[in-house]
Amino acid sequence: MISVSKTVQYSHMEISKIGELVAGAKTVVIIQADNPDADSLGSALALESILGDMGKEPYMYCALDMPDYLKYLSGWDRVEKELPPNFDLSIIVDTSTNTLLEKLEASAQRVWMPKHPCVVLDHHDGVECDIPYATVVLNDPAKVSTGELIYSLAKEHKWPLALPAMEFIANSILADSMGLTSENTTAETYRVMANLIEAGVNRPKLEELRRQLNKMAPEIFRYKAELIKRTELLADGQLAFLVIPQPEINQYSPLYNPGPLIQGDQLQTGGVLISVVLKSYDSGRITGTIRCNNGAGIASQLAEHFGGGGHAYAAGFKTEGRGLNEIKSECIKFVSELLDKLKD
Repeated sequence: MISVSKTVQYSHMEISKIGELVAGAKTVVIIQADNPDADSLGSALALESILGDMGKEPYMYCALDMPDYLKYLSGWDRVEKELPPNFDLSIIVDTSTNTLLEKLEASAQRVWMPKHPCVVLDHHDGVECDIPYATVVLNDPAKVSTGELIYSLAKEHKWPLALPAMEFIANSILADSMGLTSENTTAETYRVMANLIEAGVNRPKLEELRRQLNKMAPEIFRYKAELIKRTELLADGQLAFLVIPQPEINQYSPLYNPGPLIQGDQLQTGGVLISVVLKSYDSGRITGTIRCNNGAGIASQLAEHFGGGGHAYAAGFKTEGRGLNEIKSECIKFVSELLDKLKD
């Protein structure tokens, strides 16, 4: 496996290997993790467009249904929940850890994966790839989104970048950079966005489409009020903490993911630097979504403490067999320690 990390400079051999694998493949499966977001879906759709224009047969896969809040991205309904019986290459986007491919790992189709080359495209800092069948791993934390990484690969290999592909790349960049406001947005990110806009991407139109299709249903509006009431402000008011139980996951997640629904408002609360939303499942599993305000980039460190990972400002984790009170106490303690270190 060829792997690239933040501390290792890219070599032409590694970039070339990806170009060779793509050039030699006819049917390409594009795989998203079990927690699809706007970057993973935007990256998958961008690759679908690029590969299709190259004469390939792209096929998008995700083990879970696309959440409603992502359906402003045209083409979401082409993502399938089953792998095709025959393919030449797989490309995993926006993750390099097996823990986020749990549904695929548990499926009977998992046996097909090692039989074909696999490219992993990611941008999460501090994450070591543990996907055993990966052939090439390109994880570039300098890129604000996987979409930005795909753009650089397309330019390097002169892959076709039609307007639909560029719009999906722009969407992925805007999503993971929080509208170009996050601290991991770089000067290169702005250059890429400028290039996309000069080539015809209409950013205001993309934003309006996202806003229109992300409007809340009345029941979600009322549910959001409940989540605000239940939010606890801990660690001297610096940590906004909330638990979503299984019945609410079942009822509301198909309409709107509770994490994105509430975390923006939590981070807009005076004094709050970090938001942690836990989903508690009847099986004993607990998943955590972490978001931070600028200047308090501790999300990846907190996630790693619980066995997860991600960015400095957006990360997540999964645990099994641990109680909510235990995780809550650890969150408060570790968040306080991390924020104290930032002050020092």
